[in-house]
Amino acid sequence: MSQALRVIVVGGGPVGLVTALAMAKKGLQVTVLEMEACYDDRPRAASTHASTLEMLAGLGLIDEVLRQGLVSPRFQHWDRVSGEMVAEFDYARLKDDTPYPYVVQCESHKLVAIAEARLLVQPGAQVLRLHTVTGLRQFDDCVEVMCDTPGGSARFSADFVLGTDGARSIVRGAIGADFSGYTFDERFIGMTTRFDFEKHYGYSNRNYFSDPERWCAVFKVAGNDLKGLWRVISPATTTEPDEVVLSEASLQQRLQRFFPRALPYAIEYRGAYRFHQRVAESFRVGRVFLAGDAAHINNPAGGLGLNSGIHDGLELAEILEHSMLHGVDETMLERYQRRRRSLNIEFVQQDTVTNKRRMEESDPQVRRRNHDELRRISNDPVACHQFLLRASLIESTRKARLIA
Repeated sequence: MSQALRVIVVGGGPVGLVTALAMAKKGLQVTVLEMEACYDDRPRAASTHASTLEMLAGLGLIDEVLRQGLVSPRFQHWDRVSGEMVAEFDYARLKDDTPYPYVVQCESHKLVAIAEARLLVQPGAQVLRLHTVTGLRQFDDCVEVMCDTPGGSARFSADFVLGTDGARSIVRGAIGADFSGYTFDERFIGMTTRFDFEKHYGYSNRNYFSDPERWCAVFKVAGNDLKGLWRVISPATTTEPDEVVLSEASLQQRLQRFFPRALPYAIEYRGAYRFHQRVAESFRVGRVFLAGDAAHINNPAGGLGLNSGIHDGLELAEILEHSMLHGVDETMLERYQRRRRSLNIEFVQQDTVTNKRRMEESDPQVRRRNHDELRRISNDPVACHQFLLRASLIESTRKARLIA
C-alpha cells in the first residue's frame, strides 16, 4: 500500500478547504494553516458554475450547496440608459452537457463551512487556525513551513505545499513568483439590500447593466436566513474618501440613479473594493504550488475567479494522488503549470476583461455593436450554446484534458 503523502494547504478560504477535502478523500494527509480565527461573512464570490457544481458533487457537497444557495437558471444583459433588456441567456441550453444547467449563488462563507465540516471527519486531516505562515524552505524531499501560532513559533513539514492564501499570498512571495498585471484605477462599491428587484423590475437573479457613465451588476444570493439578499456592485468615479462614498446619502443617490423609486432603500452592507487583473508568472516552483487568488485575480464580471480556483485545486489533487500511487513524476507535476496558468489567461482573464469593457463602453457606436452582438448570440441556438459553454467554464474543463 502506498504511503500517504503529506500536504500543507496555506489558506482556509473556499479554494483551500475544498481542495483539502478533495485531497483527503484521495488518501493524502492534509493540514490547513489559516491565519484567521474564522472566515467572515462579508460579501465575496458567490456564483458557482455548472463545471464547478459537477466537481462539488463528486466531493459529496452538492446537496448542501443547493440547500444553502440560490439557483439562477438564466442571466440578463441590460442597457441602463434606455432601460431595455438587451439579451437573456438561459442555461437550459446546457441540459445535455451537464447535470447542473444553472448557476448556484452560494456565498463563500457557506462553502467554507460546508467543506470544513466534511474535511474534519476525514482521517489524517486537520485545520489549524490562528496559524500565520511566515516563510518556507524547500528541500529535495520535503518542504518546511514556519509559522506563528498562539503557542509561539512552529515548524511543519510536508511533501508538498499549496498556497491558497489570497492576493497578498505569503507563499507566492516565498517562491519568488511575480504577480504581473494591473490594478484598476477606480474603486468599486458593493452593497446589499432586501429590496426585491425581480418582483418590482422583472430582473433575473443575475444582471449586468451597461452604462457609459456608471455600469452596475445586480444579483441575488440566498442570504444567511435563505430569504434572499440582493447585491449591487458599481464603480466609484470620484476621488472622495471611502467614508464619503459609503455614506448613506451617497449610496441612496447611487441606487436611486440606477433604480428610481419613491422610498429610500434599506442598505444592509456597504464596502469599497479594488479589483485587479493579475496572474502569477509561475503556479509551481519545486514542491510548492499556487491556486485561487494566490495564483490569479480578476474583476468579478462573470463570476469566474472562485470557480477557476476550485478547478486549480482539484486538478492538483488528482496530480498528487497520482504521485502517491505511482511515484513523483516531474512531468505530471509540471502539467499543473501547463494547464492551469494557460487556461486562466485564456478564459478567466480574457472574459472578465471583456465583460467589464462591455458594461463600461462609452462610445455610442461600439455600445450599439456590443448590444447587437449579444442579441445575435442569444438568438442563435448554436452560438448561444457555445457562449454558455464558455461562460460556465465547461469549455475550459474540456480543454484542460487536451493539455498533456
